[in-house]
Amino acid sequence: MTDKEIIVDINPYQTRVVLLEDGEPSEIYIEHRGRERLVGNIYKGRVKNVLPGMQAAFVDIGLEKNAFLYAGDAQNDKQDFEFNGKQTQPSNVVPNIKDIVKVGQEIMVQIVKEPIGTKGARVTTNITLPGRTLVLMPSVDYIGVSRRIEDEAERTRLKEAAEEVAAEFNMGAIVRTAAEGKSAAEFKADFTFLSRLWGRIKQKSDLVPAPRLLHAEEPLVFRTIRDLFTPDIRRLAINDKEFYERVQLIANIISPSLKNRVELYEDIPDLFDQLGLENAIDRALSHKVWMKNGGYIIIDQTEALTTIDVNTGKYVGTDNLQETITQTNCEAAREIARQLRLRDISGIIVVDFIDMDEIADKERVLATLREELAKDRTKSNVLGITQLGLVEMTRKKTRQCISHTLQSPCPYCGGAGKVLSVETVVLKVRRQLMRLIARNEAKSFLIKVNEDVARSIDENSSEQLGILPIPPNGAVYVEAVPNMHVERFSVLPLLTAEEEEKAKLTAKRYGV
Repeated sequence: MTDKEIIVDINPYQTRVVLLEDGEPSEIYIEHRGRERLVGNIYKGRVKNVLPGMQAAFVDIGLEKNAFLYAGDAQNDKQDFEFNGKQTQPSNVVPNIKDIVKVGQEIMVQIVKEPIGTKGARVTTNITLPGRTLVLMPSVDYIGVSRRIEDEAERTRLKEAAEEVAAEFNMGAIVRTAAEGKSAAEFKADFTFLSRLWGRIKQKSDLVPAPRLLHAEEPLVFRTIRDLFTPDIRRLAINDKEFYERVQLIANIISPSLKNRVELYEDIPDLFDQLGLENAIDRALSHKVWMKNGGYIIIDQTEALTTIDVNTGKYVGTDNLQETITQTNCEAAREIARQLRLRDISGIIVVDFIDMDEIADKERVLATLREELAKDRTKSNVLGITQLGLVEMTRKKTRQCISHTLQSPCPYCGGAGKVLSVETVVLKVRRQLMRLIARNEAKSFLIKVNEDVARSIDENSSEQLGILPIPPNGAVYVEAVPNMHVERFSVLPLLTAEEEEKAKLTAKRYGV
């Protein structure tokens, strides 16, 4: 059985939560003060544009960028659940956006995907309110059960219990994975609380003008208690006394047996550092991830997709080459599944495993990948191996990945991950200097460059090589600037004797 722990580190600037499985981080959540999660927030918005060609509308919800409402998001997303009740499985036919909303119309929407980059938030008109055992769906009248509950007898029992309670409230719901083993009384408690919350949201919507926030999702700590703190969690460690006491109160309500599993680490300002978890975050951002067997994977994220390359690295394995390759690929499959959860990578994912000849070996690796992905609360779909030997898969996108939370694009490379080589910069300097000499701008010039670039210029400035052109009867001064970015440089004409004298103090002279 997997040993699970939750570590919650709270400071004045951010809240961090990590889920540990057998001592290894499997999920990391970070919420900065003033930049709280928007997914789950409910707004009263106003339709600004309707675009039939895109089957979508843009809705003003009061954020910097208008939200995006796709016609299909006016229907319920049922792919993660099996439904039973008055309504059958949904039709694949998407209604025309013009038949759903009009420009100027005020509608209630809920954010399902965070705004990212230049894109606004994605919203739906199908409001859901998550509770401990179920997710309330006020606008429908059927009951769904999470597909992650696999026992058919238990699925049937939960569905019947939820339907019995739902009939009193005339609302639908999705029975969550955490509801396994729960009773109708516990369903009723959730239905009662969430239906009252829905009533308050509707009442506010009737009273306020658009755009307006109607309901904000719970802070990270309380979402953690609601979604992650289940009976299979051995302990929840937290370093904030106020939140510790509130967590205990909540735990006592939802499951009294969990109350004693909450541990306070008082007077420890950085719990992650205390428990040696800071390196885990660093690894989550690393381009190369080493595996325990000595192999490694390379993770590259782009706008369109994420690519993962598998390498044997230091792993020499057995005397059988194919078995070594298969073992490396299986270990990589386990690490890849963990990294997808840890980094919260979503969208299209392509994995280049080490080439395998035998179909049985390929199936073994795919089975390992699917088995590990089954532990993930976020839905994924492994499509199989392409003719090129690549594994294609997708993972549902719900929030920004950890790299978007902790990193920003490089201001120098623009996100390319590459900078110009020293040799290339030297030649750019040479061309710039040649242009200025041709214009007769001055007899002498001062060049300011990165230290490595200055060193390369010096190494290539012999009489034979002569990397820098020298003006007739003039000179070129090269100043090495500490910590200057390798791609930056300046070529300055020295127009007076005073300027040239100053240059002699800080720069090396080339020429007569």
